[in-house]
Amino acid sequence: MEAAGLHFLKNLLNTPSPSGYEQQIQKVVREFAESFADEVRTDWHGNVLAVVNPSGFPRIMLAGHCDQIGLMVKHVDDQGYLWCDPIGGWDVQMLIGQHMVVWGAAGPVRGVIARKAIHLLTNEERQKVPEVKDLWIDIGAAHREEALSLVAVGDCVTFELGFRELRNELAAAPGMDNKVGVWTVMSALQRVALLKPEAAVYAVSTVQEEIGLRGAITSSFSIDPHLGIAVDVTHATDCPTLDKKQHGDIKVGKGPVVYRGPNVNPVVHEQLKLLAIEKEIPIQIAGISKPAGNDANAMQISRGGQATGIVAIPNRYMHSPVEVISLDDLDNAAQLIAEFCVTLNGDSDFTPR
Repeated sequence: MEAAGLHFLKNLLNTPSPSGYEQQIQKVVREFAESFADEVRTDWHGNVLAVVNPSGFPRIMLAGHCDQIGLMVKHVDDQGYLWCDPIGGWDVQMLIGQHMVVWGAAGPVRGVIARKAIHLLTNEERQKVPEVKDLWIDIGAAHREEALSLVAVGDCVTFELGFRELRNELAAAPGMDNKVGVWTVMSALQRVALLKPEAAVYAVSTVQEEIGLRGAITSSFSIDPHLGIAVDVTHATDCPTLDKKQHGDIKVGKGPVVYRGPNVNPVVHEQLKLLAIEKEIPIQIAGISKPAGNDANAMQISRGGQATGIVAIPNRYMHSPVEVISLDDLDNAAQLIAEFCVTLNGDSDFTPR
């Protein structure tokens, strides 16, 4: 990945964006997109829409959701501990022993989540899987008043953010789901801008996917695209304990995943597959037998329906503080989508046959 692209990715991953609190990351997205897009705007829902060749045909929507899972401060007790509700789907065991950041109005406040030491747990407590309501955040405050001078009820909380490079062009960070999708659609649009497309190509940093695909619903309605591609992460199965017979054989670093199934237009899938072969872009094929749990679900049935594709980034350890992806997979996904967009014109037909 080139230096500018890596810089953009790091900026995304170092910016908080729990569902409903995406304002800071959308500033990062807008700043990047304004350097090449013909138009960039933020709607009242919070989606950032960047477009190249807005008068072109057909209209293509590339969607990557920018929100990550998080917590919300619901109560501050007399001792200054914070009690929270989840934003999005959590494996609660991932929270125990983690460094957290509360994003207060005056700036980030660091804290930790823990539980009683193992020496003090009863046998019953040791065997019980805790719930979010059983955990608290310790920010080091002496009492409620000190804590409330730094944080407020309704503030969002994330894992401590940070980008860490691993071997073989892999990287780890919280929030790869789905800041890598935002990176991919905006980087694809940047490449499209250099190739003078006949189509109108919209890249959208959608909000609130983790709580119900909400940004994809509103932005799809506004754009009214003829076809769209949703970019999200998908479960890599190249680590221990995962059953490939159930979840497919998906490897990090072997290319983005191009899905097929009822949530995918078969013509879109076939064209992406053939284009990958022609351009020698590595991909992996996988099937999804039901409506996807990502933006494609909402995009496919917006208004009169659009021809929808899904391009996914293999991700180990999803919804954890150590999500692992391949930088090469990101580059290949952006290139494939850009090449696809510039092949489309007024004669393109995605009627299933």
